[in-house]
Amino acid sequence: MPKFKYTAIDQNGKQKTGSVDAASQDEASSKVSAMGLMPTNLTQAGGGAASAKSQKTAKAKGKSAGFSFGSVIKPEELTTFTRQLATLLQAGLPLLRALEVMIRQEKNLRFKACLEQIADQVKSGNTFSDGLLQHPKIFDRLYINMIKAGEAGGVLDVVLSRLAGFMEKAQRTKKKVKSAMVYPIVVVGVAVSIVVLLMVVVVPKFQTIFDDMLDGAALPGPTQLVVGISNFLKDNILISMGLIVALVFCVKFLLRTEMGSKGFNWCAINLPKVGDLVTKVNIARITRTFGTLLSSGVPILQAITITKDITGNIFYTNALTRIHDAVRDGESLSAPMARESVFPDMVTSMVDVGEETGELSDMLNRVADNYDEDVDNAVAGITSIIEPIMIVFLAVVVGFIVIALFLPIVEIIKQLTG
Repeated sequence: MPKFKYTAIDQNGKQKTGSVDAASQDEASSKVSAMGLMPTNLTQAGGGAASAKSQKTAKAKGKSAGFSFGSVIKPEELTTFTRQLATLLQAGLPLLRALEVMIRQEKNLRFKACLEQIADQVKSGNTFSDGLLQHPKIFDRLYINMIKAGEAGGVLDVVLSRLAGFMEKAQRTKKKVKSAMVYPIVVVGVAVSIVVLLMVVVVPKFQTIFDDMLDGAALPGPTQLVVGISNFLKDNILISMGLIVALVFCVKFLLRTEMGSKGFNWCAINLPKVGDLVTKVNIARITRTFGTLLSSGVPILQAITITKDITGNIFYTNALTRIHDAVRDGESLSAPMARESVFPDMVTSMVDVGEETGELSDMLNRVADNYDEDVDNAVAGITSIIEPIMIVFLAVVVGFIVIALFLPIVEIIKQLTG
């Protein structure tokens, strides 16, 4: 029987490694889960014909099990599924029966196939979370761990309802931030289009006039700059587009490096107005995720680890790592959190009160609610200053081009009147 090496997270948030004997990758994953661990990586050990055959089988099964579904399942579809499944369970339907109802009404064929495979797992005697583990591109660690906690506590319907509420609020916050970015992107796009049009179409016509009227006389400095840029864009369209594409790829590559990511994240939380919005969004996401996990019965260390994984800003990720280590060593949650500058005093004070009263999860969710409301104000604040900034930017750029084009005309008028 093939041997599979695994890397997993235990209930205390510690990483464990080992190996299990299993006929397939699915069976290996189920065995690791049965040990109270959450597998994060499974690889088959050894070689030879038997090993190659097992890998081929696992690959085919993995493909049919929906490992390629992640890109076609929208967050809204997953949220709707979670909410409806919670409603069916709360109405008294058994899990398998509820899944069958969801399968019949699901219109996304790939998601439907995924749900059918999960239902087969449940029908075979495995847990719901075991079925979800086979589709990591659809169901993330937060989702699976909350389901495991719900199954362990016998409150799967309650946990699904909390999870649906969490996902709905997270999507609302995400849409607020996206809506705030639409306006500046449109304005910047219009501004760039106008500048390119002036450079490629208008400036060359003025250049022809200057060549005819000034008899080869030197153009003013600003005019030479504008004409030079115009000639480059006009004569090197492919090179210009290539430079833009290269710049985009360079920025993406830089952001993937530790130094580039750290620099970008530092700017994100320190820029005026923008930093305020980024901070509020991160605090709301962290406290909402952490509070939801704790209220669902996930152990605190494991909850911190999962929360750390969903945080996009490296400064918050590092802060949560240090908090995790401090809590593991016996400290309370509020003490190490107070030492981290990325968490405002109000948040640490609320966490401290929650620990003292034994209502930490409720307190964290209240903090998240407060910061969700603050996100609205932050978005409104950014939107209010974007318009004048963009107008001034466009006026300066277009104004410079216009002035540069009119300087030679002044010289032409002087020659004509002289």
